[in-house]
Amino acid sequence: MLSGLRAVCAAVAERSTYVRVELDHIAGYGATLPLEAPASDPETDLTGGPRERLAAFWLTLDAINFGSGWFPTLRKHGGRSGYHTIASAVRERFLLRGHWDASELLIVDRVEIAKALGQDPEHQLMGLFATSLNDLGRHVTDEFGGRFEAVLDHAGASAEAFVGLLARWACFADTSTYAGLEIPFLKRAQIAAADLHRSGVARFEDLDRLTMFADNLVPHVLRLDGILRFDPELVKRIDREELLEHGSPEEVEIRACAVHAVELIVAARPDARAAEIDQALWLRGQQPRYKASPRHRSRCTAY
Repeated sequence: MLSGLRAVCAAVAERSTYVRVELDHIAGYGATLPLEAPASDPETDLTGGPRERLAAFWLTLDAINFGSGWFPTLRKHGGRSGYHTIASAVRERFLLRGHWDASELLIVDRVEIAKALGQDPEHQLMGLFATSLNDLGRHVTDEFGGRFEAVLDHAGASAEAFVGLLARWACFADTSTYAGLEIPFLKRAQIAAADLHRSGVARFEDLDRLTMFADNLVPHVLRLDGILRFDPELVKRIDREELLEHGSPEEVEIRACAVHAVELIVAARPDARAAEIDQALWLRGQQPRYKASPRHRSRCTAY
């Protein structure tokens, strides 16, 4: 499945009209990226406690790990980013009240999730969050007897099998089309596998099968660092903070070319995995230089 994603992203990069991968810069750039062991974030990560609770935390959080197109409209807490606002609130809810069990997720509504996240219940994102959590609860209840850790155990030691399982669920759906090609980006399903492994909840032996987690920050970093080149008119639209339609050729090319660029970096640097390159670029994107320039935004449930 993920081999197919790599191949189709390479095909998009070959025919793309809005985004180009600067092939001559790949090797030198990859050599400069610092690869560090992923560290836990005390504000957003839940650590310690029963494995069932930790499995519930990461599956719940990654089921709503989207909405970057709406993040500028959220109530930010303590100067946090959109992701950190959501993740820290979910963590606090788990610490104070325990996790939502699968039967509770089946019926959680926008009012309850908004209260937990400190947001306006009328915000469109709260309804989308509730819908995604309802679907998560339904699958965990119907297929795994309400046990979150059973979802992990079903995949055994394979991250790719875990991603394949989540790919069938609406709450982790993320497939685009481009010129007749189907592109299963599966950003959140893949990052869930990485999160669960990083936190020690799962032990996957094939993390090298994961691709970059196709969002809007890593392509932004790659553009500013000269690895991706965008059409000048597309840059103007992004600088105006104009929303890009999810599934449009421009938006798909941005994601697919970023995935392909990271694969080329990995090929030039065999000591690295795509997930590690992704983390290095995502962390770089927290720096003021990258924050100061608008990135593309699309209102969708993919990222």
